Amino acid sequence: MCGWRSKLIFLLIVYFSGFATAVYTLAPAPEKSAHQAGAKDFTYAAFKSDELAKSLNQGMHKCIDLGKDFAWRAAKLMKEELDERTQKPLQGSG
Repeated sequence: MCGWRSKLIFLLIVYFSGFATAVYTLAPAPEKSAHQAGAKDFTYAAFKSDELAKSLNQGMHKCIDLGKDFAWRAAKLMKEELDERTQKPLQGSG
C-alpha cells in the first residue's frame, strides 16, 4: 500500500523541480549595476562553463567505465556460478 504513495511523492518532486528549473531558466536576468560590472565574481572565475562541461563529461565517462567494469565482473561471477552448478551431479536423486 505504501508503494503508490512513494511513487506519487517522487513524481511530484520531479515535476516541481522541473517547473522550478523552467522558471529559473526563463526568468529575466537582473540588470548589472556599475559596481557589479567592473568587479569579477569569484564563482564566475572558479566555474567557467567550458571547464565545468569538461569536468562533468570526464566524471560521466568515469561512471560509465566503472559501471561497465562492474557489469563484466558480475557477468563473470554469474557464469562461474552457473558452470559450477551445472557441473555438480544432482544430489538427492538416488
